[in-house]
Amino acid sequence: MVHIVGLGASLFGFWLLMSGHFGPLLISLGVASVVLVLYIAHRMDLYDRETFPVHLKGWIFGYWGWLAKEIFKANIDVAKIVLAPSLPISPRMVRVKATQKTDLGMVIFANSITLTPGTVAVDIEGDEIIVHALSQELADGVLNGDMDGRVTALEER
Repeated sequence: MVHIVGLGASLFGFWLLMSGHFGPLLISLGVASVVLVLYIAHRMDLYDRETFPVHLKGWIFGYWGWLAKEIFKANIDVAKIVLAPSLPISPRMVRVKATQKTDLGMVIFANSITLTPGTVAVDIEGDEIIVHALSQELADGVLNGDMDGRVTALEER
């Protein structure tokens, strides 16, 4: 039940945020569309722990803060590489062992890798993620396991 309520509240909040209007007609249209989406999701049996991950609660905000810092640092590294006259890139593909136990954890980890400039999660094979990195330093940043550990800790809470 908490998943249905949480999904409905987040959809309605997103509706309000995107519309920017608070007239009775638009509010009622927003409620109607959210109810329709919830009905369709219910018919498709999409209410589970990964559809609306309320178990992540406040921990996700701490992870987002850490990820924003990592994205900022990687932006600086990529800018240095791109602006250097010799363009010192050494592209490579690396396999990163993922310790997440759920699909949601794997998706969070792979998307976090892709969000970080200079790295892209190319494929997931079993418990490994294939990552393309722009340089050895960026590949080492993914291989050090810090992001993997943080996502695994987030997943277990």
